[in-house]
Order: sequence, then structure tokens, then C-alpha cells
Amino acid sequence: MDFSIKACDWSKGGEGPFLTGKSDCIVVGVFEAQTLSGAAFAIDAATGGLISRIVKAGDMDGKAGSTLFLPEVSGIGASRVLLVGLGKQDAFGQKAYGDAAKAAWRAILGTKIAQVTFALAQLPIKDRSADWAVRTAILALRELTYRFTQMKSKPEPAPRALRRVVFSVDAGDEKAVKLAAKQGAAIANGMDLTRDLGNLPGNVCTPTYLANTAKKLARDWKLKVEVLGDRQIEALKMGAFLAVTKGSVEPPQFIVLQYQGGAAKAAPVVLVGKGITFDTGGISLKPGEGMDEMKYDMCGAGSVLGTIRAIAEMGLKLNVVGIIPTCENMPAGNATKPGDIVTSMAGLTIEVLNTDAEGRLILCDALTYAARFKPAAVVDIATLTGACIIALGHHNSGLFSKDDALAGELLDASREAGDPAWRLPLDDEYQDQLKSNFADLANIGGRPAGSVTAACFLSRFTDAYPWAHLDIAGTAWKSGAAKGATGRPVPLLTQFLIDRAGQ
Repeated sequence: MDFSIKACDWSKGGEGPFLTGKSDCIVVGVFEAQTLSGAAFAIDAATGGLISRIVKAGDMDGKAGSTLFLPEVSGIGASRVLLVGLGKQDAFGQKAYGDAAKAAWRAILGTKIAQVTFALAQLPIKDRSADWAVRTAILALRELTYRFTQMKSKPEPAPRALRRVVFSVDAGDEKAVKLAAKQGAAIANGMDLTRDLGNLPGNVCTPTYLANTAKKLARDWKLKVEVLGDRQIEALKMGAFLAVTKGSVEPPQFIVLQYQGGAAKAAPVVLVGKGITFDTGGISLKPGEGMDEMKYDMCGAGSVLGTIRAIAEMGLKLNVVGIIPTCENMPAGNATKPGDIVTSMAGLTIEVLNTDAEGRLILCDALTYAARFKPAAVVDIATLTGACIIALGHHNSGLFSKDDALAGELLDASREAGDPAWRLPLDDEYQDQLKSNFADLANIGGRPAGSVTAACFLSRFTDAYPWAHLDIAGTAWKSGAAKGATGRPVPLLTQFLIDRAGQ
């Protein structure tokens, strides 16, 4: 799909091709109980008061999310106009704009419209700029057009006809918006990769498949990649990681993917992604109902790969390292048992009280390994705990960090990206729940504050650098009729890196 940017001052009657040029449709907004303005006012004037008459007749009242096509409009070059209800103008902020953009795209995607002029990005959005509006619109469209058909014998044809979108912006915003459009397309491409990896079944998306995906990214975008196998993982004494993979016939992989966009000696940001390609719970076997969704337990790894793909396409000027420990968690005669004690790469001994708390075991060794890069910051991303879903539901990802500055950066990025996160506590008092009578620490701390104690466990391995943890168990995928990977938190992570790069 092609996205382009053109400056237009609608107060001057829609300069350039917007009113006279050929287009299948112009998308304009109408506020509730407000006089027409901007593109709606200009088109109304060019069509002899058509929009005013429709509003007066009550066919378009401006209610948020409402849409109305005006076919065969005379007086302008476009064959159709799509009116989008925006709600109250004084309440038109980030959410209202996002809802309006999605309503517009849904209406358009239900037609054979191939080329659209999109004027909503010029609307006055509270605390948001035109570049944010364009990027948000692109991501909304790409989300609605995403389809996963790779595993079907006869994939259904794509229902959309839309091929080109021209965004109308003010002249002063044109440069920033062009960059935003490039970023939006790159983020969407990264999210699509993350969605695809999550949606693939566990018999296809194995640890080796993830490693091959990283290798392909390295070839396509000139990155550096290293994949460590069993013997190398053993040589590094990653006993916690190896404890998880013992029961599986699929070999574990330890993926290190490096993007060098900054100065050679500049400290990188390290992203660590949990890559359990299928999680049965091991000997602490999960209930059968819904276990198929445990193919999504590698969405942390998928988001790291998607984020690195996005920043590589952008050409972001900073250094980023992606570290992905990946394996299956399976029951077998040789699998790790509850009560077993294993030794991590950091030398700490861990009593495995529950083999279904495996993500923290593979991550702790990866976090120890991350220190060798002398990182500016480390962020791990994991579908770690069901407790986080209980605490936050499916809207916010859980954010944990003792570094207020790093936590603030991530929260700011989450708000800018529309990919929300909520900071949860990481107080030392919770560490007491991880005490073990037989080892340095236990891998679980009981039911109370389960997501907090999981983060506390990881924090034991992060003294060497600023660190934050994102628990995406409630946001990485959807269940039910909308079942599928969401691509989150690629927008949050990418915005965090854009901000770090100062771009």
C-alpha cells in the first residue's frame, strides 16, 4: 500500500489537486453540534452546501464513530465523500481520533475504493500533532488489513481494494509528517512480523524457526547475528535455561541479533525477549483447556524481532542488541521436576518449585549474558504471568523497574505510541516471598502479587545496568472470536528507541 503526503490549506478552497484532482474518495470529519470547518467547510462550499444540508437533515449528526458516504458528488474531482462523525470538539483527543480513523478505514475497506484522500490528520487533536495523527492512521489501517492465511490450503483473497492513501496536511507539518509516515509503515511491518510469528503453530514456529527468522533479518537488513546451540549454552553454564529445555526434543537456541546504527563504541540498548515456542507447563502441566494458546508464549521474542526489523527499516541512529533465549517447555522422563535445584549463569542456585514458571528461568540467564554488552539500558519483554492479566486485564502491559528515569521513558513512549503500559511496584519487601530453604532463591513466590514476585526474581540478575521488565501476558494476543497475536508492544518499544535516538 502506498502512502503519500501533500500540503493543503483548506481555508483557501482546497489548493492543488484536492478538490479538482481525481480520487475515489475524500475523507472529512464532522464535529457534533459544531459549524463545519477545514476540509468539510471547503467541500461544502464547492458542492453548493451539500454537507450543510445533510447535517441539517440529520443524516450526519457528528456522533463519534458514525460514517456516511456521499456518492456521485458533483463540484469536486473525487467521486465520493466519506463523512466521519468526530463527537464533541472539546473532547477530541487521542482516543477519539483513533476511533474516527478506524471507523473511516472500516467504511472504506468495505468498498472497492482504491485511492483515498485523508483529511482527518489536519483536525485539532488535543495534545497531539499532525505527524502523530498520520502515523496513528497508518497503524490503524494496517491493523485492519492484516490477515494470517499462511496455514490455509486455500487462502481467502484479500477483501480490500485500497492501494493508495494521500494524507492532507498543513504546509508547516509536511516534513515531520513524511518522517512519521515512514515510521508508521516500518512499525506496521514490524508488527506484522511479530503477529505472523505468534500466529504460527508450535510445530512450525520452533526455536530453530525463530533462529532462522533472525538470520533472514540479518541478511535483509545487514545486521549481525549469532545463534548459540546446546553445547555453547552449556559452555556458558546457563543451567536455568537448560533446565527448561530438558524435556523437549527441539533443540534450544540462544539468538543474539545486533543492529549497529550509532557510533561503534556507543553503548547499546538491549532488548531481551522470552521465546518459549510452546509451553505445556512441563511437569507442572497446565490444564488442557486453552493450552493451544501457549504457542503465543514466544511473543516477547517475536516483539524483539519485529522491533529490530522496524528500526532497521527506519535507519535509526543508535545501537540495539536483541537477545532471545528460545526453547519449548515439555513434560518428559528427563524433564526438570518440582523441587529440583539448578544453577544459573550468574552462579545463583534456584529451587524450581513450579516448572510452569519457566520464562523467568530462561530470561535470568539471558539477562546475565546481556551484561557483556555494557548496555545503556536493558528491557526484557515476556508473556510472563497470568497474575498480570488479573491485575491489569488486556489493555495495559505491566511495567516494572527500579530505575525511575528508564520507567519514565517507557511510559512516555507507551502514551505516544498508543500502546499503554502501567507501572507496578518492585519493592524489596516482595523479595522475601522468593526465599528458599534449600537454594539461593525459589522460582515462584506464591499466589499473592505473582507478577511482582516474577519481576523481583528477574531483578536479582540485573545489578550491572539500568533495567526494566514488560509483562505482556495480557496484551500480546487476543482470545475468542478475535483470537490472534496483536503485535504489541512493538509500537511502545519502537517509540522508546526513536526517543533514545532523538529522531
